[in-house]
Amino acid sequence: MATHLITGAGSGIGAAVTRRLLERGDELWLLARDAGRAKELRQRFEGARTVVGDLGVPERLSWALGQQELPGELDSLQHIAGVVELGEVGELSARVWNQTLAANLVSPVELTRLLLPQLRLARGHVLFVNSGAGLRANPQWSAYAASKHGLKALADSLRAEESGNGVRVTSVYPGRTATPMQEKVHRQEGKEYDPGRWMPAEAVATTLLTALDMPRGAEVTDLTVKPGA
Repeated sequence: MATHLITGAGSGIGAAVTRRLLERGDELWLLARDAGRAKELRQRFEGARTVVGDLGVPERLSWALGQQELPGELDSLQHIAGVVELGEVGELSARVWNQTLAANLVSPVELTRLLLPQLRLARGHVLFVNSGAGLRANPQWSAYAASKHGLKALADSLRAEESGNGVRVTSVYPGRTATPMQEKVHRQEGKEYDPGRWMPAEAVATTLLTALDMPRGAEVTDLTVKPGA
């Protein structure tokens, strides 16, 4: 039985991965932003444990995790949570930039740093759900794309640093996926949302599990998955 800590388990890709891992009997620790959310996750995903920490305030994560029980070893740390706010560079405020970078980049950095001892013990795996925006930047997407470009840099550096410790690192770059975040993006774009046009979250979950389940001695470093016919 493997042990995983997952962010973003409450919806979309994170919820799909959580269900799949629970079904196969793995031990799950789910990060929740507050105690109320943690209770909701435990009720929804029976058998999962929770850790409370707000990704919007990365400088508080060290203190928050230090007050709670954590797994002794981690077979995977899965960064799936994220936020998005669209807007032109000329209109996005410093607050939006700071919130986006905190949740999408600085918190994954800090959470990885804090849990590296457990990952090293298990020779575990760090998985980053990045985005197509982590490989290119389109109009209106500057803050989100910058955070995801930074996440790619984090993953690449971490992989080089931790390979000697047996820690594997994978970045997955999904195209548009039928999730609540995608619905929000469509509202910001002023477009009608049709989930049938986009990849199901289960497809991205399968991609993550494929990378996770690679036999020792092989590593998927970067994987792009797009909506298909």
